[in-house]
Amino acid sequence: MKLRIDYTKTIGAIKPMNAVNNGPVYTKNADQNAGNLPAYTAANIPYARTHDAAFFSRYGGEHTVDITAVFPNFDADPLDPASYDFHYTDEYAETIMAAGTQVFFRLGQKIEHGSKKYGIIPPKDFHKWAVVCEHIISHMNEGWADGHHYGIVYWEIWNEPDLYGKCWMGTPAEFYDLYIITARHLKSRFPHLKIGGPAVTSFNEKWLRPFFARMRDENVPFDFYSWHRYSRTPDDVAKQAALHRALLDEYGFTETESILDEWNYVKGWGGEEWTYSLYTETHIKGAAFIASTMSACQRVLVDMLMYYDARPCGMNGLFAQSGFGTLKGYYPIKTWGEMLSMNECAVSCDLPEIYATAAASAGGKLAMITYYTDRADALPKTFKVEAAGLENDEIHVFLLDEAHDLTEVETICADEGSFWLTMQPNTVIVIR
Repeated sequence: MKLRIDYTKTIGAIKPMNAVNNGPVYTKNADQNAGNLPAYTAANIPYARTHDAAFFSRYGGEHTVDITAVFPNFDADPLDPASYDFHYTDEYAETIMAAGTQVFFRLGQKIEHGSKKYGIIPPKDFHKWAVVCEHIISHMNEGWADGHHYGIVYWEIWNEPDLYGKCWMGTPAEFYDLYIITARHLKSRFPHLKIGGPAVTSFNEKWLRPFFARMRDENVPFDFYSWHRYSRTPDDVAKQAALHRALLDEYGFTETESILDEWNYVKGWGGEEWTYSLYTETHIKGAAFIASTMSACQRVLVDMLMYYDARPCGMNGLFAQSGFGTLKGYYPIKTWGEMLSMNECAVSCDLPEIYATAAASAGGKLAMITYYTDRADALPKTFKVEAAGLENDEIHVFLLDEAHDLTEVETICADEGSFWLTMQPNTVIVIR
């Protein structure tokens, strides 16, 4: 069994698999502005989704992003600039863009775990809610209300409306109405922007099929469809991508982008399994899961991945919760960011649990190879790599494991384009 890489055969673009939820940590306080902006910028993260930003005080906390934060009194006049509070949302968007990252703006509310609900109760007037969204976009992109011309393209309607009690307190039919009214209104007002959603939790056909049927039958514009998956294996994530894509196509949405905009390793949502998940996400196995999932999804029908979460929190495997310092998961994200400017090269592999993506440009050749496993009894693997286009080249090998942060560990010479690698479970190798 072998891993084959053909650097002489380019097959398309590297997709934005290293997008994330939430932006860098940086404040304008001159004496307290330590953060992760330099490291975030270096990772070349293409998009940052703004969901759950309101949980983090250094983004602006409860005054940031959510509709109830930007338009705090729903009885106010949505045409009056005085009805809005854009201050911290503007600062947050500017910080994201300062990293060279584009904003992916979630219109809606953060998840609410508490016993009393506030923002996830259905709005009293769905059309008025859509008009509020319109004016948020106009402020961000057209300068309305002393606003800006940020050029934000992606606008997502709500988050996880199928998660009753935490993200939506109405019926499915009520949400379908809200979505349809809002999508039609925003697309008619901003035909050049991408309007989509609804960021569902899972492939739940009982919820999804009525939604898609109404979207199709009522001819609702649908630029992108967003969905979530937390899993233990990259193969499962790839299979879910195929299911969502097939459902889109079945209902005639063949041109609608499919975006997985929340994902991470999760063994279980409670007890010891949840504790294990949080530990895994912030250590080397979580980093290997990131690398292998991006590679697995590069070759299936999904258009973008958005890792949850880059916000300093328990599910952030990229940055320390202090807001600065990098964790193991940062390095696959950064490597993928480097590949975004390159062309994908052909890869084939018949080795179980080995995942690889290769890319090339005028500046050089690169491959990210991951041995990811969820098995506790996994053993090291030794395998041959055949790499067309590397005949007798010098190959620099960089290792990500418990002791190395993608540091160079050896230089080898490709013997007529082939060489051998030995990998420990849940490690990542980058070859240059």
